[in-house]
Amino acid sequence: MANQDSALQGQGGAAAAAKPEISVTGLSYKFVDGSLGLRDVSLELPAGSRTLLIGANGAGKTTLLRLLSGKRLAPSQTIRIAGVDPFSAGLEGVTYLGLEWVLNPIVRTDIAVPVLLDSVGGSFYPARRDELVRILDIDLSWRMHAVSDGERRRVQLAMGLIRPWDVLLLDEITVDLDLLSRSNFLAWLRGETERRGATIVYATHILDNLVGWPTHLAHMHLGRLKEWGPMAKYDAETDCYTNSGNSKLGELVLKWLKEDLHERGPRNQIQNQNRPGQGKTYESLEGLGGYGLEKKAEDDQ
Repeated sequence: MANQDSALQGQGGAAAAAKPEISVTGLSYKFVDGSLGLRDVSLELPAGSRTLLIGANGAGKTTLLRLLSGKRLAPSQTIRIAGVDPFSAGLEGVTYLGLEWVLNPIVRTDIAVPVLLDSVGGSFYPARRDELVRILDIDLSWRMHAVSDGERRRVQLAMGLIRPWDVLLLDEITVDLDLLSRSNFLAWLRGETERRGATIVYATHILDNLVGWPTHLAHMHLGRLKEWGPMAKYDAETDCYTNSGNSKLGELVLKWLKEDLHERGPRNQIQNQNRPGQGKTYESLEGLGGYGLEKKAEDDQ
């Protein structure tokens, strides 16, 4: 992104001028054991949007984010980012930060922070590097084997975001940040969408500092997208605080999760009741956990 306008670039640069819109149409996905991961997911997220992806553990959030990132092959014609298939086009400018990235062993070795940041593009994007160091309150004298989990997560976030991106897919990666660091980080992300028209999809269970932050909500349950839309659709339910101590956004999400639990029932009774299986978690980073067959689910499943 030499011109700082768009990092999206596929083979031949066909997507370079396109806005980073996300389009999902009729996406279903199976895991290697044949179980259903996603069922008929469709949504449209405009460029510059900030979407909170909401759902219980195993609802399908990680599966959806991995497919959006192009790290796994989705069924043909089901996903488009800036108008192209992220898997086949090999898009640059789409950044996915999830479990595998967080557990990268290099960040626990005896290595200096500046060396790590330069290894992922810090010397090519010094202004972004310095801005992220400031926003995330990183001490450049840290050695990575001797920092806390929260400090290590700050460095990891800076590493993942130094290179300019147009679509950012975040999968529960702010859990170790303290309240101030998370607030500053979310403000910076908001600025990226407003200044550059970048697009963010953020899966999280932590709703602190998020009142007024999302432009869209997407609610997943058992591999399905139960509902989604712009925040204007939910404003009447999310615009103030209640005596419970939660924001209205928190109350809305809590209501959704309670309804999901009632609909699903106890986990150990799901298959016995002939219901769709709970979305799979990712059992192994080396083996088959979370990786699925690249074909559409049969209509009768």
